Amino acid sequence: MIMLMVWFETTRARLRTESGQATAEYALVLIAAAAIAVALITWATTTGTLRTFFDAVVRRVRSYV
Repeated sequence: MIMLMVWFETTRARLRTESGQATAEYALVLIAAAAIAVALITWATTTGTLRTFFDAVVRRVRSYV
């Protein structure tokens, strides 16, 4: 019984540490960055902004050749 109590206390103390908090914060930052990227790509493809941008780049490159 004492061994079980010792194991419980050490496990509880280990769970109270903040060692996994940094990993969770990194995961949240990555999820937020992915959401912003999806929103930006969706906006750019629905408005035709990317097509206009790449057409301008191709025209400029052709003008140098």
